Amino acid sequence: MNRFKIVWVACALLASSVGAASAQSSLRIGLNEDPDVLDPTLARTFVGRIVFAALCDKLFDITPDLKIVPQLASAYKWADDNKTLIITLRSGVLFQDGEPMDAAAVKYSLDRHLTFPGSTRKGEISSVQSVTVVDDHTVKLSLSQAFSPLQAALADRAGMIVSPKAAEALKDKFGSHPVCAGPYSFVERVAQDRIVVQKFDRYWDKDKIKIDKITYQPIPDSSVKFANLRSGSLDLIERVAPTDVAQIKSDGNLKLAEIAEIGYQGITININNGPNAKNPLGQDERVRQALSLAIDRKALVDVVFNGEYIPGNQWVPPANPYYDHDLPVQARDVGKAKALLKAAGVEHPSVTLMIPNDTEQQQVGQVIQSMAAEAGFDVKLQATEFASALQLATKGGMQAFLIGWSGRVDPDGNLYSFIACNAPLNDGHYCNAEVDKEMKAARAVDDPAERMKHYKAVAAISLKELPIIYLYHRKWIYAFNKKVTGFVPYPDGLIRPQGMAVQ
Repeated sequence: MNRFKIVWVACALLASSVGAASAQSSLRIGLNEDPDVLDPTLARTFVGRIVFAALCDKLFDITPDLKIVPQLASAYKWADDNKTLIITLRSGVLFQDGEPMDAAAVKYSLDRHLTFPGSTRKGEISSVQSVTVVDDHTVKLSLSQAFSPLQAALADRAGMIVSPKAAEALKDKFGSHPVCAGPYSFVERVAQDRIVVQKFDRYWDKDKIKIDKITYQPIPDSSVKFANLRSGSLDLIERVAPTDVAQIKSDGNLKLAEIAEIGYQGITININNGPNAKNPLGQDERVRQALSLAIDRKALVDVVFNGEYIPGNQWVPPANPYYDHDLPVQARDVGKAKALLKAAGVEHPSVTLMIPNDTEQQQVGQVIQSMAAEAGFDVKLQATEFASALQLATKGGMQAFLIGWSGRVDPDGNLYSFIACNAPLNDGHYCNAEVDKEMKAARAVDDPAERMKHYKAVAAISLKELPIIYLYHRKWIYAFNKKVTGFVPYPDGLIRPQGMAVQ
């Protein structure tokens, strides 16, 4: 009998331990696309930033009401007429490989952003001339001039700090196994299928991390993604189709969250990036103006997005304090568009518009195709997997590209890297010396009224030359299972795991 009791107790304990092991909480997130490389220095995609929110903490972060606050930093101060930023770092922070996150690592990461071949961060922090280690927990950033957007840039990928040991070991392959100082460690990636991360038990703010494992699954078809959520195969999905909002609200098992974005959606034109720029759209601003006038932005938003999004024509939404209200969204004018094409000597220009292969963007492309046809355009749609489309655009492998930007707190983050001469995200290779001068002047001052003078000058030129035809501004719409708690939407669209739990 005693032996029977011992065996029974042992079995019970074994079952209990197995149950505890299997009780690990997990969250499955449906993404609109597959991210590009998971290297903060090289990455470009919005969905990549969602994954980075779990992997890589930044020197600063933002609050839901767009205040910039320290994250890996604990304090900061400006000196030398705002040409020097001194940052004090949190103590006791570790990278996911166990190495210390110290001032030397911050210097390494910022220098990497500035010098690594192909860096897409260089333009965001180009005013940083040098990074100096003051002591183990203090770094000094010396600038070429006062640079008002710097903290905003350091609240995103430019402020992500990577493990020097891992980065040196992997070099340009670092994105295959990123190591940062965030709450989750990288586990695996299967292209077009999943990215898996696991809770890092030595994370500096671990009390806020309640979920053990997160799996990100790219599903470009919004209907399929929504069906996976309803069936229980996913727990949370981002960028819900506005046409699904009513159904989500009526489903007792689902919750809805939404917030206006700080970015834009538009068409980037190839102005001077290789042979694909040598066409009427790329070479004549009148043709670009005609295409813009042929598009009814409000009708586009109503048809594709149930009127949930905001028509726009600038790099910030109309409610933003840096929006130029002297240059509002133009009403559609097919007659004027035809006259511009006639004056340009191309009454029926052919345009190939590259579009991401997700459901909504294909619908946007089709509406633009139809509207533009009424003005005389022959728009051909080239549906392309998103990360591949970015690579093509970088190399000039497009005439026009339907692409947006998720937005930054400072307006410079929505503008400079995309239209400044030789900027890393300027896929169309647009270049105007006067525009560059005004953008640089806006970077050098803090006073909003003074900055706005420079941005108005930029708008006057760029909205005439149209290197980017701005179309609308989204709402970030999320749907999630009611068992998911603690989710807070942010205007930058990122899914921050801090405070989230799965019941």
